[in-house]
Parts: sequence; C-alpha cells; structure tokens
Amino acid sequence: MKKIIALLLTAALALALCACGAPSAPASTEDTAPAGEAVTFKVGICNYVDDASLNQIVENIQNQLTALGDAIGANFEILYDNCQADANVMNQIIANFEAQNVDLMVGVATPVAMAMQAATEESKIPVVFAAVSDPVGAGLVESLEAPGANVTGTSDYLDTNAVMNLIFAADPDVQTVGLLYDVGQDASTAPIAAAKEFLEAKGVTIIERTGTNVDEVTLAAQALIADQVDAIFTPTDNTIMTAELSIYELLAEAGIPHYTGADSFALNGAFLGYGVDYANLGVETANIVASILIEGADPAVTPVKTFDNGTATVNTETCAALGLDFEAVSEAFAPFCTKVQSITTAESFSDLG
Repeated sequence: MKKIIALLLTAALALALCACGAPSAPASTEDTAPAGEAVTFKVGICNYVDDASLNQIVENIQNQLTALGDAIGANFEILYDNCQADANVMNQIIANFEAQNVDLMVGVATPVAMAMQAATEESKIPVVFAAVSDPVGAGLVESLEAPGANVTGTSDYLDTNAVMNLIFAADPDVQTVGLLYDVGQDASTAPIAAAKEFLEAKGVTIIERTGTNVDEVTLAAQALIADQVDAIFTPTDNTIMTAELSIYELLAEAGIPHYTGADSFALNGAFLGYGVDYANLGVETANIVASILIEGADPAVTPVKTFDNGTATVNTETCAALGLDFEAVSEAFAPFCTKVQSITTAESFSDLG
C-alpha cells in the first residue's frame, strides 16, 4: 500500500512538472486536466450478481480508488452497474461503458471478465478482473506471471485439498460427501474436479447435485439431505452463494456441515468458509487499476495477483446448531489453516457492525 502510494505520488508530480508532455498513463491525452487541475480517469465497474463476497469487493475497490485519488490529487470517476447474472444485461452494460469512453473496465467475477475481454479485442481498453478463480483456464490470460494482452487482475483461486482436509479433520469417519454447485459457473470446474480426485483417492462416496438459481439450489440441497450425505462441499460458486441464506438452516437441521470456498458463505449461514479475504482482494484490484491508469503499467506484463488461501471462517451459530463445539473445531482445523476465525449469520458484512 505505502509503495504504490509513493509511486503514484511520483507519477502525479511528474505530470504536474511536465504539463506540456504526454502523461505516462494509457488514458488519452485529451482526458488530462490542465495544469493545476486534477486529472480524471473514468472507470467502468460491472458486478456479476449481488452477493456478500462480490459486493464487498466492489465496495473496497471504490474506497481504495477514492483514497488513492485523494492522495495524489486525481479523480477516479466510477461508473458502476450490476448485471444480476443476465448475459444480455451484462453486454449492454459493457457497451455503455465503451460508449462513455471509459479509460478502464473492471469485471467482477469470471463471466463479466470474459465478456469484457471479448468486447475490447479491437479497442484494447484495459480490463482488470476481480475474483476470477482460474484466469488461465478461462482463457483470460496466457499465464499468471505474464497475462499477454489487455487483461489482468486478481484471482481468488481455491486450494480445494485444504478444504477437503478440514472436512476430515472435523470428522475422520466421513463416508459420503455431497458436491453442490452450478455447472455453468467456470469458478466451480477446477475445484469440483480436484474434490472428486481427492475423495475418490480416499474411497469416499460422492454425490453431485447442481442448480442454476435459488429454487434449484434449494431442491438440490434437499436432495442431498435425502441422500444422507455426511458433509457438503461448494467452491467459490456465485450461484450457491446467492442461495446460501435459503439453504443453511435446512442443512443445519439435518446435521450436515456445509464447507465452502469463501467467508461470505459462512456469513450467510454455511458452517465453514475457507479462502481469501475479499476486502483485501478489492483493495489489491484497485491498486492494479491505479498502476495502469497512473503509472502506465501494461496489463500484458502485470502479473495476476493471487492470495494466501489459509483462513477458515466458522459460523458459530451454525456450529452450535450442528452440535459442534467451536473451540474443539478450531483446534482440529488449526494444523491445516493459517488462521481460524468466527462469524455470525448476516446478509452482508456491513450488517455485522
């Protein structure tokens, strides 16, 4: 944080002293303010759907850009919209960003990032993605170290084996595990495959149930209850995340712990969320945006930012409903995590305050 602010301050000073020259950022020169006035960068942010994780990312992107702009005397004009998982709406939002001549687009979640990538093939408007679990597999970048084009960003890659280890740390006698996910979510493809490989190696029975909306997910959860699974795993799947508030009580009453790939699931009632700090992911996404617009960083050679997936977040209310002791669970999880933390059920992180 301190390093990037220092770099931005240096860049801003250079702009002020060299008003007659071209700015170092890739924004067009006509967008540069006259000497003595703050330069304004127009950033279009499209969120994929309303859920606790993605909304937290957006909030922190906006807050960090405001803070960075204040620190260097620049303005980040934010154009924000949410497509609510509707592909037609998503494409219209992106078209609107292009029509409004944004300097950079931010795509929150894989489907938005992919749509932005396709839309900017000719214009080469920089695209920064947030919370893309498998950027290489999705074809967004050539590699995490060298993206190769106009697209880079942050990844919430999930260490699936770590979550599997937690399942068996809590209950070594697990015999049947349910996999609950949306087959249309790119973020689920790799972790579901990894979970199958892990569980098959242990001789555990696997039952898959899927859904594409809240009603279908609820039916899938009820089916897993009828299947008498011992535990359920869901990766960083936005469809299941959206439905979590509708299913967590059903699972808790059935005595089935739900292990998931983000703390926001636990916020919405799941027994456990394991993965990245989405507030920090939002901050780092904003830092990449600023480095491109102010410092002139090239997305093609700006590495994708990844994070330590070592935090396990346990919902203490659900833990109690399952008849488990939080302290005992924390002790069992500790060897497999960098940190175990608690949370209680709410619709959003702001509701906790």
